[in-house]
Amino acid sequence: MSATPVSAAKKVNLRTPEVMEAVAAEVQKHYRSLAVEYVRATGRALEASDMTVVLAKAFGFCYGVERAIDLAYAAAKVFKDKRIFLLGEIIHNPEVNEQLREMKIQSLKRHKEGYDLTGLTAEDVVIVPAFGAEMATMEELKRIGCQTVDTTCGDVMSVWKRVRQYNKERVTSIIHGKSSHEETMATSSRALSTDGLGHYLVVYNLEETDYVCNYIRKGGDKAEFLKKFEGAHSPGFDPEQHLQAVGVANQTTMMRGETEEVQRRIKKAIEDRFGEKKLGEHFRFFDTICGATQERQDALRDLLVVPLDLLLVVGGYNSSNTSHLAEMGEAKLPTYFIRNCTKMISTDEIEHYDQHAQKEKRTKGWLPKGKVKIGVTAGASCPNNVIEETIAKLFQFRGVDVKTLIPETTA
Repeated sequence: MSATPVSAAKKVNLRTPEVMEAVAAEVQKHYRSLAVEYVRATGRALEASDMTVVLAKAFGFCYGVERAIDLAYAAAKVFKDKRIFLLGEIIHNPEVNEQLREMKIQSLKRHKEGYDLTGLTAEDVVIVPAFGAEMATMEELKRIGCQTVDTTCGDVMSVWKRVRQYNKERVTSIIHGKSSHEETMATSSRALSTDGLGHYLVVYNLEETDYVCNYIRKGGDKAEFLKKFEGAHSPGFDPEQHLQAVGVANQTTMMRGETEEVQRRIKKAIEDRFGEKKLGEHFRFFDTICGATQERQDALRDLLVVPLDLLLVVGGYNSSNTSHLAEMGEAKLPTYFIRNCTKMISTDEIEHYDQHAQKEKRTKGWLPKGKVKIGVTAGASCPNNVIEETIAKLFQFRGVDVKTLIPETTA
């Protein structure tokens, strides 16, 4: 890497009508699904033989994901004579990321210290994924002079605005999320400040939240606290000092109900310690749940009211919003979280992700014989063609071609 700053890369408009028309055609070719479009348009279940497949009303790609993919495809067209790199994954879906690799977009691996930017030059193009990237990474890319294509989701940037405000007010950001998730790391970096006075703490669940609340109320063992939240707090974080004024934010793909409970419990702990009259001095909260995430959670909640024999949740195993859909299903009925249709090995055996064990496992006897009603949903990063392939394979198990269930006028 260059040792000295270089001039900023010239801004390039990727979204010209000509480029976006070509991108739309290519994206549609890769990810379009007539079956999914038909179900979306009509709201009908697909039925044949003794099988009924019902899809949630909202599922699959959200606007932010579509925009990120469009910009990545546009970059491949506009900068076809340059080396193009991607910070990690564009979204958490293996099929989409594999497609980008086939387009010669190289993934930059992330290490403990951050992305390996060794060897990048001002002639290179770097795509920032939908989750965003940490401030240090963005500053280094700027220093090198790379042409950046920033696909960060607008909902994520709304959270950044909130934690920056907390920082400005010298309020510690308590972020409900996964400390190792790219989005949360990017958000955490924006809760810091150059003078070292900005701080954050990441809580993953209600158990961790209660631990924090107990510390707010009664204090405790500082060393134990810091060990428990190792890797999930800002440098120099002192729970005795930095939990006196807090603001709650979140990773946009978390469960709304849980985030609301996190903020309710922390608010009560702050109130118990400082009193109701001083609550405004010590507590802040702003709803930063992604609208698409909430829409998909609400749609699944409605679907789960319908009597179903089982639920299939389709998407990347490292997708936060998809994993929460699987959690919702598991609480109600037999649920199988699968990456794609290849995981349905036979009518007797399925390979699916066990979130508790953090690995795939095989289950026998998953698909009931005779009359069966199956619910299907997918995370916001799952493309339509992967959803259709899943539905198609279900009907193949009954000797039915899913194309025969779609009116010809749909095409």
